[in-house]
Amino acid sequence: MTCTDDAATVDAWDALGGRAELAAGVSYQGAGNVLPARLPVRELARACVGVCSLAAAELLAGRNGTPVPAVRVNEGAVAAAFVSERHLRIEGRAAVSFAPLSGFWRADDGWVRTHANYPHHRARLLDAVGIPDTGDDQELARTLARTLASRPARSVQEDVYARGGLAVAVARSAEDGAQLLDDRPLVTMHRTSGAGGAAPRVLPPGPLPASGVRVLDLTRVIAGPVSTRTLALLGADVLRVDTPSLREDADAHTDTGMGKRSTLLDLTAAQDRQTFETLLDTADVVVTGYRPGALDRHGLSPAALLERRPGLIVAHLSAWGRSGPWSQRRGFDSLVQAASGIAAIERGDGDGMPGGGSPGVLPAQALDHGTGYLLAAAVLRALTERQLTGSGTELQFSLAGTAAWLVRGIKKTPVPAGDPDPERWLAETDSGYGRLRYALPPVNYEGGPGTWARASTRWGSDLPRWTGTD
Repeated sequence: MTCTDDAATVDAWDALGGRAELAAGVSYQGAGNVLPARLPVRELARACVGVCSLAAAELLAGRNGTPVPAVRVNEGAVAAAFVSERHLRIEGRAAVSFAPLSGFWRADDGWVRTHANYPHHRARLLDAVGIPDTGDDQELARTLARTLASRPARSVQEDVYARGGLAVAVARSAEDGAQLLDDRPLVTMHRTSGAGGAAPRVLPPGPLPASGVRVLDLTRVIAGPVSTRTLALLGADVLRVDTPSLREDADAHTDTGMGKRSTLLDLTAAQDRQTFETLLDTADVVVTGYRPGALDRHGLSPAALLERRPGLIVAHLSAWGRSGPWSQRRGFDSLVQAASGIAAIERGDGDGMPGGGSPGVLPAQALDHGTGYLLAAAVLRALTERQLTGSGTELQFSLAGTAAWLVRGIKKTPVPAGDPDPERWLAETDSGYGRLRYALPPVNYEGGPGTWARASTRWGSDLPRWTGTD
């Protein structure tokens, strides 16, 4: 079953500033009841991938002076990609998505959601609640459960935040979490005039939409890396840059590092900073995924980058957005779901929350994956605008903005017929981490690439230079 004229796709394409008539060229092949949920997750997921595919087709046509290719997205491919971390196998081993101390915990007056996947977050959580680290995660989980059960949820939230950890009180209802979603746009865009500084590079004709585009990837975890993984699929030269002092989880990097290279630079060290400045001088796109203001001390705020390079495209994403009481807080998809009321909407059966049931979750980390594809789409659209006007662009996305769109802006549609079997959307390849089974990319336009040109390299193993340069 194929559908066209999808309201969520039209809405997202309009938010990205695309020409309305192009959205009619997007169609979807159904795959049954994939990504089942009370909220319209299937509709969100396919729309995010649909507009990303359309933005890729638009840029390719603009570069080559050809008609915009047709876009036809399969919902089965979308569903597999939105849980790519679950399909990942590394030498036959399943990837680890959540650590033992990450999850829902009963509090004295409700529920708390923690995130402790990274060692420093785990240490800060335990320190905040006064639990010595014995090194035995099963024992620690039991102790954490007993400790949190005697404390108010918001007290835990604030104590853990004060120590630099990650925990939120779970909203009891959609209304309870509404304040975190109020006034959260899907995307904020600001175009520069393109005047001053080096003239932006006009992209010549190319075989892929982003062929030759240079992308500095300063992101971590899922949303940002998904966006840059997608740009790499479409031909961009993507170099992920991390500090050597904050190690990345190998499984997470394997999943989202497809098509990219990875290097380590300490921006507080003079030589590494000079190397970074050299990369920045010829970059087309900078994508950042740290808290608002976190990179300002390095002179890497969007405003500073655009003042230096008016034709640059700077895309920033955060958990909670650039304004509001939580703008400076760390966050992940699971925490936004919990605090925004999504966990209450998706609650299970039984006792535990008003209306029955313990907190629930979406069938995928849909805020992360959805925001990643939207961000990639916005970058591609910004490259199209730069081809026409020479303008640079500042883009702002947040997981909370995508959550607000999911909860308030999208309607459920009838479930189409089709085969939901994910096996047809999985493939195998060798990588820097060994033999991988991975989910194929869902972005699709007529004549587009079926998979990435290269598999994930090992984190931090590549030289800090653009492909083809000495």
